[in-house]
Amino acid sequence: MAARDQQTRYLTYRGLAAALQLIPRPVAAVAASAAGFAIARVSRAKRLLVHSNLRRVLGPEADEAEVRRLVRKAFSSYARYWVEAAQAVALRSDQIESIFSIEGFERFRLEMARGRGVVIVLPHVGSWEYGGRWLAQQGYPMTTVGELLEPAELFEWFTAQRAALGLTVLPPGPDTTVRLLDTLREGRVVGLLADRDLVGNGIEVEFFGEKTTLPGGPALLALRSGAPIMTCAIYQRPRGRYHAVLRPPLDSARTGRLRQDVQRLTEEIALSLEGLIHQAPEQWHLFQPNWPSDRGLYR
Repeated sequence: MAARDQQTRYLTYRGLAAALQLIPRPVAAVAASAAGFAIARVSRAKRLLVHSNLRRVLGPEADEAEVRRLVRKAFSSYARYWVEAAQAVALRSDQIESIFSIEGFERFRLEMARGRGVVIVLPHVGSWEYGGRWLAQQGYPMTTVGELLEPAELFEWFTAQRAALGLTVLPPGPDTTVRLLDTLREGRVVGLLADRDLVGNGIEVEFFGEKTTLPGGPALLALRSGAPIMTCAIYQRPRGRYHAVLRPPLDSARTGRLRQDVQRLTEEIALSLEGLIHQAPEQWHLFQPNWPSDRGLYR
């Protein structure tokens, strides 16, 4: 990407975020829904890809009209995600408390009290940033890893925005794993989105009935640190509300060779993520090919 295009992209993101923070949430929600439906209509390739992804989730027996309806809702949910993520920075703490609910938090607090930290594994469902900010307000700030963005100023702005929510975003790099392990050994929280293998060197698992790869990092961190793994999704609810589901810890105890344990635990993560995605498939923001059979088909 040319330097001028990168600078334009950076300024556009910043300008849109600033403008969205000034729009009342109900108005922004309506605008996001309309924008999502419009994008779904004009972006045929993305629409076909989302259809393929949701068909795997819903199964071959699902009614075709229902699949198409959820595809349209997926685009609106994604538009809402971007709009409300931009607005999250401007919300007061009491506003966050009023729109957020959670189940499974007591078990999380119990695990945190053991002093080993917790690895929270999430799919791209709803809005994880709202969950991160709520956890920070309870005294449990989260550290995560962010995908590198161009230009560098955009990634720096992105990390600064997340820092304002109480989230520490690390760039991927050779020392990232060490920093995450240190975070866990200090008894703190690591949150990782793990329903996509961005690097391409993940663990082969069956995911919604078909083989693909998912990141092995969450399992490796838990096994090396002794921290428990809890899967979680933060779902969008009507009227700008959010509800988090935090599932009980998976078994991250060492049972044999590290490679075998990483394989076993990643398979358990995949199964748990499937259950979370099934609860609101139209909120699964997966707009990229995620299975080998789809790669190269959708541009």
